[in-house]
Amino acid sequence: MKHKKNDSKQTKRIPWRASLFWDADPKTIDPQKQAKYVIERVLDFGTDEEVRWLWKTYSRPVIRRVVSTSRVLHPETRTLWSVLAKK
Repeated sequence: MKHKKNDSKQTKRIPWRASLFWDADPKTIDPQKQAKYVIERVLDFGTDEEVRWLWKTYSRPVIRRVVSTSRVLHPETRTLWSVLAKK
């Protein structure tokens, strides 16, 4: 997946709560290599700050692709983000 280029300051400042990734150690998650996993979690359970970070980190086409292909997003989440990712 192609992602937006991150400056080093933004990459260092990842606003994740430990509870967002309850099944993994958040310190070991690579936001580029595991983009789909990160996007799914943030779209389903993220705070406003986490969602803002997501929009700054990933391109709309990447987010749209995850929304349209994900098997884990809640139906309500998929509907909401399908509309918002088109704008």
